[in-house]
Amino acid sequence: MNFVHMRSEWAPNVSRELMAGLVVALALIPEAIAFSIIAGVDPKVGLYASFCIAVVTAFAGGRPAMISAATGAMALLMVDLVKDHGVGHLFAATILTGLFQIVAGALRLGNLMRFVSRSVVTGFVNALAILIFLAQMPELLGQGNTVYLMTAVGLGLIYGLPYLTKAVPSPLVTIVLLTGVSMYFGLGIRTVGDMGALPSELPWVALPQVPFTLETLWIILPVSLTLTMVGLLESLMTAAIVDEMTDTTSDKNRECAGQGAANIVSGFFGGMAGCAMIGQSVINVTSGGRGRLSTLLAGVFLLFLIVVLGPYVAQIPMAALVAVMIMVSLNTFQWRSARMLLTHPKSSSFVMLGTVVVVVATHDLAKGVLFGVILSGLFFAHKVTRFFKVESTRDDAAGVRTYAITGQIFFATAEAFHSAFDFREEDLKGVVIDLHASHFWDISSISALDRVVLKFRRHGIPVEVVGMNEATANMVERLGTHDKPDAILQAPGH
Repeated sequence: MNFVHMRSEWAPNVSRELMAGLVVALALIPEAIAFSIIAGVDPKVGLYASFCIAVVTAFAGGRPAMISAATGAMALLMVDLVKDHGVGHLFAATILTGLFQIVAGALRLGNLMRFVSRSVVTGFVNALAILIFLAQMPELLGQGNTVYLMTAVGLGLIYGLPYLTKAVPSPLVTIVLLTGVSMYFGLGIRTVGDMGALPSELPWVALPQVPFTLETLWIILPVSLTLTMVGLLESLMTAAIVDEMTDTTSDKNRECAGQGAANIVSGFFGGMAGCAMIGQSVINVTSGGRGRLSTLLAGVFLLFLIVVLGPYVAQIPMAALVAVMIMVSLNTFQWRSARMLLTHPKSSSFVMLGTVVVVVATHDLAKGVLFGVILSGLFFAHKVTRFFKVESTRDDAAGVRTYAITGQIFFATAEAFHSAFDFREEDLKGVVIDLHASHFWDISSISALDRVVLKFRRHGIPVEVVGMNEATANMVERLGTHDKPDAILQAPGH
């Protein structure tokens, strides 16, 4: 790796990477504490996890400038495990999650992202923007006029300062100024310190305090598998979004393995499992972060802030961070998608809206994306079936009927393919099935072809299949029966 490539990957602009990392670190603190509370563990568990995961993914991840840390989606999956078995089992489950994610990277499961449609990605982004916005409401609604005013001033600074200067990220200026105002005037509003106690010591490596038995494995296995799937799904989706924002590409399989390495380190250092955070990643990119250095600095600054500057960080008013996160939600939402609802195909709009509704209703990003992917697949299958047709002509002199097949034959069109043939036609001496304009995709389609040929033969009518492309011919050779000696028509279910 030459110096130019390393510079572009790590720090295209050192000062911007520095500022972006600091902004992200400040925004990570209250979220890490909140996610720890959700999981039912000490705030330091989420804070140590965010430090470890950010630092490790800076080196091992496949998407520069993406921020990974403790997240709400992962925290929700840990609640029952912590409640029933304690924090030791959580650390063990985190390490096992990391191992599974490294295996996923080795198996190149990151390539599965190509099957997630653009409509699902848009729905995922919009739903996440809505969830980020709604998550700020408890810190805003009912907190008094002072909080409303501070939040409004914060938003004004965030959006107004770039018109004057872009030398310093406006969210960072907002946090510093509002903290100074709050401390100087003694406003008495909620601060980061009110979220939970900040740790004062460095994390240290240790083995999880659990029995190393098969019983322990069976306890943590289902949780680890769920954490693996949700973590990789969110991370790969976030990587795709950062790709789009920066007009660059990322290594999805390396990201899978990088997330795994980060979770293993987190588990050994007393942290919970985490994954990529779209909100923090958007903050990083919009603050100028483009390389791995901003991710690394976010983790380093986070630890420095909580251990060394903890008393000062505790004074940051939540209203300042609410303003930053509202900016994130507004910038994350794909506003153009709302205007495109009437112009895009109805199926695409339905997939996007369905993904949004499921995510917002369940607060589970994985369920929403899974719903969207399944819906996209069903719409695609339906669309393909519309281009399938069978045309037939008869040579009366020879008594031969030719069936010309056009389109894709697979599970959704296999029955229509079978139903297109007339097995009781009178005075039929032969059948030709012309496959020049078709392609067979799966065992359902091959089975349908077998049934057609063998049914005609049962009626004493010879069949000639012509025009198979190479891929179809290979599938027939491997899976078909009609071209084998002594082939007979099997009864349904055999």
